Amino acid sequence: MDADPQQADNNTTENESTVRPSRMTRQQVLTLMSMASVNFSSMICYSILGPFFPNEAIKKGASQTTVGLIFGCYAVCNLIGSLVLGKYIVQIGAKFMLVAGLFVSSGCTIMFGLLDRAPAGPAFITLCFIVRSVDAVGFAAAMTSSFALTAKIFPNNVATVLGSLEIFTGLGLILGPPVGGWFYQSFGYEVPFMLLGCFLLVMVPFNIYILPSIDAVPSKDSFFRLLTHFKIVLICYAIFTLSAGLGFLDATLSLFAIEKFKLTPGYVGLIMLGLSLPYCLASPLMGYFTDKYPATRRWFMVMGGIITALGFCLLGPAPFLHIPSQLWLLVLMLGLIGFSLGMTAIPTFPEIITCAYQNGFEEGLSTLGMVSGLFGAVWSMGMFYGPIVGGLITQHLSFEWAAVVQAGLGFLAAFLLAIYYACEGPQRKRVPDDTRQTDESTPLLNE
Repeated sequence: MDADPQQADNNTTENESTVRPSRMTRQQVLTLMSMASVNFSSMICYSILGPFFPNEAIKKGASQTTVGLIFGCYAVCNLIGSLVLGKYIVQIGAKFMLVAGLFVSSGCTIMFGLLDRAPAGPAFITLCFIVRSVDAVGFAAAMTSSFALTAKIFPNNVATVLGSLEIFTGLGLILGPPVGGWFYQSFGYEVPFMLLGCFLLVMVPFNIYILPSIDAVPSKDSFFRLLTHFKIVLICYAIFTLSAGLGFLDATLSLFAIEKFKLTPGYVGLIMLGLSLPYCLASPLMGYFTDKYPATRRWFMVMGGIITALGFCLLGPAPFLHIPSQLWLLVLMLGLIGFSLGMTAIPTFPEIITCAYQNGFEEGLSTLGMVSGLFGAVWSMGMFYGPIVGGLITQHLSFEWAAVVQAGLGFLAAFLLAIYYACEGPQRKRVPDDTRQTDESTPLLNE
């Protein structure tokens, strides 16, 4: 008689454990709304430059290399900001950091729209560097806190949630180039920046209202301890190759398409859809699959790197392939690169978090902030390298050879990860990860 109530209690507990994770708390819903707005508004303001700014800057007296440096300085300041803000996210406060970052980015976007009134030459170039540098710090604050909060509030489904949020990142990347190119072509240089800067400014009170506050305790761990693990270093290099490729395309693709195929900035913006749309579609699928089957993360990263390398080789195409450059092939390869970016990028963040926890890092916002800061810093390193080195190679050789260099970086990352995972073998246990998820889900859902 006593066994039946116990069995009923056990069944109830099991049912609750299976049902509860599918029910999102109010805090989780509000966080999703906030992160989606941050991803969309930030990326649409970032991607607006691609179709027309390089050409506009050249008219103002900047060289191809200088245009690459303007894109690159953004990445350097983002790198520094990500490391510093990721380390002190607990002391500053994740919510305040995110809202302040949005406010700074909105002001810089509006100011960037006024730069066409600056005199051509050194004055214009100097102001570009200053505004882009400050904007980079604001962007670093918003994205570092965004990643950390997402991982904190959704500990069991990091890749799924990040992949779903990348839909809004992809929408920002998708809408930015064509909207920017169309407004530039129709109304001139200032209007795109004014509209999107004001849109970003509206996101500030919206996020103040809906974003939940999270208290946390500072950790004694450091970035240097994270980088003592070879696996994390390899994953960071893979992240670097992805952002380097994107930075290279930001600085050079529009000029290549305009010169090679005689396209207008508006059509260049449409071509860039070939990169962002597949990434937008692939990210949530990859996130869900890699959360459900964590063992597949490693091979998604490897296969994604190989496909990315293939895409860059055929983007130009590579001179040694002796294939004529055609517009349909360019768009097709951009789509292939966009899809492979989703395969590679989405698993990297949860893989670093899992590795950190397995090696004794404290579970909480402080560690997540450091992982977010490290991710942002490495991404920024690639965004610095890509435009500058890609611009130099394009200027002295050609766009086709610069794309080949990017292909080599991606293939090397995939090759090194494949060797490491093959040596590590399937026998490495992931029990600590599962235990961590069970422990974190309980207090979160109770809250």
